Amino acid sequence: MNLIPVILAGGSGTRLWPLSREGYPKQLLNLQGSNTLLQDTLSRLDGFRYESKTESATFAAPIVACQEDMRFLVLEQLSALGGQQQRLILEPEAKNTAPALTCVAIDCHERHSDPIMLVMPADHAISDSAAFQSALHDAIDAAAQGSVVTFGIPPQGPETGYGYIRRGTPATDIGKSAFNVAGFYEKPDAASAQEYLDSGEYYWNAGIFMLRASAWLQALERFKPEILSNCQNAVANGKLDGAFFRLNAADFAESPADSIDYAVMEHLADNSKALVVIPVEMGWSDVGSWPALMKLGNEDADGNVIQGDVLAEDTRNSLLISPDRLLATLGIEDLIVVSTPDALLIAHKDASQDVRKIVDRL
Repeated sequence: MNLIPVILAGGSGTRLWPLSREGYPKQLLNLQGSNTLLQDTLSRLDGFRYESKTESATFAAPIVACQEDMRFLVLEQLSALGGQQQRLILEPEAKNTAPALTCVAIDCHERHSDPIMLVMPADHAISDSAAFQSALHDAIDAAAQGSVVTFGIPPQGPETGYGYIRRGTPATDIGKSAFNVAGFYEKPDAASAQEYLDSGEYYWNAGIFMLRASAWLQALERFKPEILSNCQNAVANGKLDGAFFRLNAADFAESPADSIDYAVMEHLADNSKALVVIPVEMGWSDVGSWPALMKLGNEDADGNVIQGDVLAEDTRNSLLISPDRLLATLGIEDLIVVSTPDALLIAHKDASQDVRKIVDRL
């Protein structure tokens, strides 16, 4: 059995400006601990081994999809972990996640005899790797049978910043923990998020999937054939350069831009066995906003999370980051203050989702 980690590292992380920049997005940042988010994504598979009555397997070398201009930064960070040689598939331009995964799946199918892919965003945080690895065993069993598997996070509150997955009937032939998927739902308003929470039938969409390469390609052929055909051309006319595989830019430019969820998952979510969700509590966060990052940090006695050279006086429930110079605060609460050498962000916690408005203006 071939198991391939697929890391999607093309995100921009605009909501974590000014630390996260277009040329140095959040997946390349060390936001907690000693590793970057990208390095943590691969490291959480360390020590994993799949065992069944008939076979055993470990994960092979990863395939990473990223932007052309980030290739050396990504390769350097992954190489620092040691282990097997990585393969980087370079996107000539941003087309969202569906074309990126399609090119990876084509490459995987050709080189690895239809492997099972574990598809992971490079910019998420998971604090309980053991729980994640445990869930992978059931996911591999399901993917080996042809199902597309997604992982659902039991919601901790009526979060409006996440997409949701509604579970359907138990997928008893897949495993004890799996459910057929009844629907995918984009980021809801506050009232809908509370309804989802109260029902007990919804999970946060972690954006992590396990499936055979052929299952993804067959779904694209059915639902988004124009993405598939253009990506097939981009791979066929691409060029290998050491660890880098450069997709053909002209062919890739012809592909429509779309996300994994919109292109395929929403179409499969009809309570059929084609798509199942495995709930797992693993301390997951998409680190998609400053308050989300704050939840991952260690609060002081006043509810503050502090990183860097910070002096806080009469300050409560705030995130204070200043890696390069002294930041002093007096008499404030519920603020996000992030200082970098060339920019300073001061925002109320309730307005942090609107940081992208600043990025758009810049």
